[in-house]
Amino acid sequence: MTDAFVVNAEVRSDKGKGASRRLRRLENLVPAIIYGGDKEPVSLTLKHNEIIKSLENEAFYSHILTINVGGKEESAILKDLQRHPARDEILHADFLRVSKNQPINVHVPLHFTNEESCVGVKMEGGAIFHQATDVEITCLPGDLPEYIEVDMADVHVESIVHLSDLVLPKGVTIAALQQGEDHDLPVAAVHKPKGEKAASEDEEASEEAGEE
Repeated sequence: MTDAFVVNAEVRSDKGKGASRRLRRLENLVPAIIYGGDKEPVSLTLKHNEIIKSLENEAFYSHILTINVGGKEESAILKDLQRHPARDEILHADFLRVSKNQPINVHVPLHFTNEESCVGVKMEGGAIFHQATDVEITCLPGDLPEYIEVDMADVHVESIVHLSDLVLPKGVTIAALQQGEDHDLPVAAVHKPKGEKAASEDEEASEEAGEE
């Protein structure tokens, strides 16, 4: 992983909804918490402009972060994020401490490649439909990828790419697949547009009627 993210934070003593609202409204701070490992949870505050800038980078969501709390550093991942439903505002952030020897579950983005050269699109007149934008994986922190690639080059029309079709980096497994074949969900498919598909079916039906 090429990016390095440092989240500067301060310990928060005032707690509760009222205190959190004051932090956001008057001081432009974001309430947060770091928990997990063999330590107690610690309430934090983050500078809103700094966390917003970090969140602009997709890798921030699937990266081992350095949480700097008053000069003391801890490794963690972003576990949850609460956003305002109408404004570009972060309401709360949760960070989970990580240890290099303990597997973690993280959602990482899917990157779809070779869509323009996809056989089902270029040669067979289909269109690509995405059914997932990220996937939950299990791995050690040192094996955490920034994204999982979905190669669409050889996908034919009316074909589906499932979780089990993804090529994973070493040491990485897909959490859903550990629960059995019923959880092998689709992530993308190539289908003919509805109008073209209906016309093709009508044409086939006409040809069959003529043969009879």
